[in-house]
Formats: sequence, C-alpha cells, structure tokens
Amino acid sequence: MKKLTIISIAVFIITPYLCFSQNTKLIDSLKTELANRKVDDTIKVMILTRLHEKLMFSKPKEAKQYAEQELAISKKINYTKGIAVGNMHIADYYANRVENDSALYYYEIAKNYFTKANSTRGIIFVNHSLSSIESTNGNLDKAISITKDNIELIKTHEKEGDAKTKFIGAQYNSLANIYIEKANFKTALIYALKALKCFEDINHESRKADALKQIGDIESGLENHKSSIAYFKEALEIYERFEETFYMAYTYNSLGISYQNLNDFESAEKFYNLAVLNAEKVQDKLGLSNALHNLGEIKRLQNKLSEAKFPLLRAKQLAEQENLKLGLVNVLNSLSKIDFQNKNYTSALNKNDKAINVSKSLGAMSHLADLYKYRSSILEGLNKKNDALEFLKLYQNINDSLFTTKKSQQIAELKAIYDSEKKEAEIALQKEEIKTLNKDIEISNLRKGLYAGGMFTCIAVSVLLYFGFKQRMKKNKIEREKQEAIYKQEIEFKKKELATQTLHLVQKNTFIQELKDNLEKIKQSPELFKVEFRRIVMLLKKESAEDKDWEVFKSYFSEVHNNFDHKIKEIYPEATEKEMRLASFLRMNLSTKEIASMMNVLPESVLKGKYRLKKKLELDKNTDLNQFLSNL
Repeated sequence: MKKLTIISIAVFIITPYLCFSQNTKLIDSLKTELANRKVDDTIKVMILTRLHEKLMFSKPKEAKQYAEQELAISKKINYTKGIAVGNMHIADYYANRVENDSALYYYEIAKNYFTKANSTRGIIFVNHSLSSIESTNGNLDKAISITKDNIELIKTHEKEGDAKTKFIGAQYNSLANIYIEKANFKTALIYALKALKCFEDINHESRKADALKQIGDIESGLENHKSSIAYFKEALEIYERFEETFYMAYTYNSLGISYQNLNDFESAEKFYNLAVLNAEKVQDKLGLSNALHNLGEIKRLQNKLSEAKFPLLRAKQLAEQENLKLGLVNVLNSLSKIDFQNKNYTSALNKNDKAINVSKSLGAMSHLADLYKYRSSILEGLNKKNDALEFLKLYQNINDSLFTTKKSQQIAELKAIYDSEKKEAEIALQKEEIKTLNKDIEISNLRKGLYAGGMFTCIAVSVLLYFGFKQRMKKNKIEREKQEAIYKQEIEFKKKELATQTLHLVQKNTFIQELKDNLEKIKQSPELFKVEFRRIVMLLKKESAEDKDWEVFKSYFSEVHNNFDHKIKEIYPEATEKEMRLASFLRMNLSTKEIASMMNVLPESVLKGKYRLKKKLELDKNTDLNQFLSNL
C-alpha cells in the first residue's frame, strides 16, 4: 500500500492572515459590511481579504471571486500591498487545485509586488508556497533549500513574539513534510517535533493539530501504526472542533491507511468514506482521488471486486483530468489486479502496461519494481513462463538498486543529523565564549573604577583578586565543558557509526538468508536452476566469507561501550568469539530475530546461546542477562 502523499497540504499551512474558525456569523457579518461599503478603499480590500480567508477551503470558488475583487480594487486605488495579496490569494486557489503552472504565475507576480511594498512577511508567505509546489513537482532538494532560506529570513526580519514562533514552526512543519517524501523519517521526526514545540509554546491549537497529524504520518512511515492512530485522532479532535474540513479529509485518509496496515479493513473503509465525503465538500481533487483509490483498494482486498470498481474508476477519471500521474499509476495497478483476480489476464496486462509507461515517464522506480513483479504473475497466468522470468529479473534488478539507494540514504541521514547536532553544539560554545568576553569587559571596567578611587586601593586590590580568581574558575569550567561537549560529540558520532554498521550487518545477513531461500525455490524449476544456480552459490560464498564487517563493528563497539569485551573476559576468560558476538548484540538491545539473522542461525539457537551464556557468567535465575550486560 503506497503511503498518502501529504506534501501538497503544506501549501496552506502559512497562507497569509489565515484564520481557521469557519464562523458563520462572522462570514455573514463580513458580507453585510461589504454590501454597505460603497467606497473602494483599503478597508474594503481588507474585508474582501477576510472573506477569502474564511472561505478558501470550504467554498474555494466563492473565495476566488472575493480575491479577484480584492485585486481589482487594489489596482484601481494603486494599493501595492493589496495587489500583492490579491495575486497571492488567486495563486492559493490554483495551488489548492494542484494547477501548479497557474499558481506559479500568480505567486511570482505577488512576490514582485511584495518586494515593491517592502513586505518581508509577504515574501516569506510566497516562498513557503513556492517550496510546496517544488515538493509536489518532485524537486525535493530545491524545496528544502527554499524552506531553510525562509527560516533565516524569518529569524532576521521578524520581531520576537508569537508570530515569529508560529512562522518558524510552519517552516519546520514543511521541512518534515519534504523529508517524509524523501523517506528520511528520522530527520522528518526531528523537524516535526520542533514544529510541535513551537506551536505548543504559543498555544496555537490549529497549528498544533498540523504537527500532530504530521507525526502520525511519520509513525505510519516507520510502521508504528497504533502510535500513528493515536496522533491522528488527537489532531482530528482539534480539526473537528475548528470545522477544518480540508484537513479532516486528509486525516481521515491517513487513519484509513493505518487501520488497513493493521488489517482492520472495516475501520479502514469507514475512514476512507469519511475522507471522500470531506474532500468532496472542499472540492480538493488530489485528496479526493487519493481517498477514492484507497476506498477501491480496500474493497478489492476484501474481494468485493464489483464494489471496488466504482470508486477506482472515479479516481482514474480525476487523475486523468487533473494530470495526477502517480495517482493514475496506483489506480491502474488496482484495476489491473481486479482483472487478474477475475482471471481476465489480457485486460490486466493492458492496464499494467499503461501503468508501467507512466511510471517510466516519472522515474518512479519503486512503483516500477512492483509493476514488473506483478506483470510476472500475470504472464504466468497466461502460461508465458519465459517472459514471466524476464520481468521477475527486472524486478529483482530494480529492487537491488533501491536497496542500495535506501542504504545510502540512511547513512546520509545519519550524517545530516550528526552535522546538525555538531553545528548546534558549536553555536552553544560560541554563545558561552561571548558571555566570557562580556564578563572580561565588565571586569576591565571595574578595574578602572577601582584604580580611580585612591582611598580604597587596598579594598580595590582585594576585590580585583577575588573577581579575577572567580573569573579564572569560570574560564576553567567553560574549558572543561567545551572538552566534555567535544567528547560527547565524538561518542555520539561513534554511536551513529555503530548503528550504521549494525544496520549493515543485519541487512547483509538478511540478504544472504533471502538468497538461500530463493535458491531452494529455484531448484524446483529446471530453467531457473540452469541459469542462476552457479552464480548465486558463488555470490553466497563471497558474501559469507567476508568478516571485515564484523571487525569494523567490533572496533566501533569497543570504543562506544568502553572495552566491553575485556570486561566479559575478566568474568568469563574462556568466552568464545561466538559468545562474545552474542553478548555484544545483546548489549545493543537487538531482538532475538535480528541476532539470529546476523549470526546466520535459527532464533531457537539464539535463545539456547543466551541460556548457556547466562550459566557460564554464573548469574542467578533472578538476574536478567540483558540488564546485566547493559550495566557492564
């Protein structure tokens, strides 16, 4: 199941002057005031602005009409800022409909007028929206760059206060969204938690709900589905209270995905239906297409094939109308699977072929791999075994490539986190140095004052000596803290390197086990056996023979865990290399399954090894082995 793409929501997080309470009385009051306002002036522009903000999600077409009036009057009275805001509001309308070319056109005009009006805040709003569009267009690194530049702009030009905190929180929220799209969930979680803290600090409930929804999506991406549901429901309670229909639709859809991943199809279908209903209310075609596809897919998984077709065909029509190419790939894949389940293999192959062509045009390799694998199953149904084998090989090639890419991304992500933490530590040290310099200046001024009073020379010397001694103590303390900070940074880096090596070992041994399993399957087919058997055996021997990974792991482990192996040897001098490996993995808090994978044994063998190790360490029945090793 493909995860819901949520980046497009970010367009709306910091829309200028956005107010989230859809208060009917207030809207009626604004309309009355507009009707009574006969003069075209800045006040009338402000009324139109407020009406647009109140209706942009619930009644987008009506809101667009107010934005057009707002722009026309601003041009008439030569109100530069009003022209900028009017263009931006029209751009928001097109962005909400994922009509990005039109949105970009109006955003660029808005940015020019905000620059003329010296409105830094307006530029910040537009940059935020431009970053969101770059995300939806797949230019994720460019989106990250724009957003980080925007954070610096906010820090430099915004005065301290709730508004500044809210704007920075919104940018953190956007960065988290972009890193979710990059599948860098750990980095995404860092920024999402920063956003949540910003919104909690200023008690901004609507923005807090956005951050909670976002953390739920990250937990879902990390496959912590029960945890994700808790975050989604907490966000939903706030959205429902504020009648935020647009955001409710996306939250219902995310809830459906989490329940589906827990195989609770009844709850998933319920929330997908709610997502469809709310997306229709605000005419959000992207959200509607996603929800309809998910609804059709959940019905297909329950074998309700005739019921599944209707929402899927609606989703297909929307995806084609709105040029939602990735959505079209997902829908074609689901429709192909329905044909396959009905044993209509020719039709299934045709839809699969269309989905493959679109995926190739997008460079969507993960989708392409899944489509090749499924195509192999369809070809087997058509009794075209040679063709089926070819597409299975294509699937394996892409999957291997994606595995390597994912591993590189994980290492890059750990490095980025480390660099970020290092930079923050350097900033903290610089602040301490500035404080020390300020203290030096204060002491220097104190000296001058004391020397000027000749009558109090003796007292002055005493005080000077006292402050000098105290300052030296402070400097020594700061130096110690600097060294401790550097040492902590080194340890944290080594911990991250150890985690990377552990991940590599797990993945390597899992890979070997999977190859062995596939080897057994290949034996059943003479064609596969002839082509692949010798190559796979050689590869297995090569992979199994290399122990360099273990030596690297052992080196980092020893540095991070303070000569752990020597401590074990002191207690149990006869410990074998295998027992040392088991003890090291237990100290890392790895699961039995992970340890079994890394040691190429069955989980039962790991449990027996733990029992023997505990006995040889002469631990009593009440002493937990893992806790004992952790305390060494």
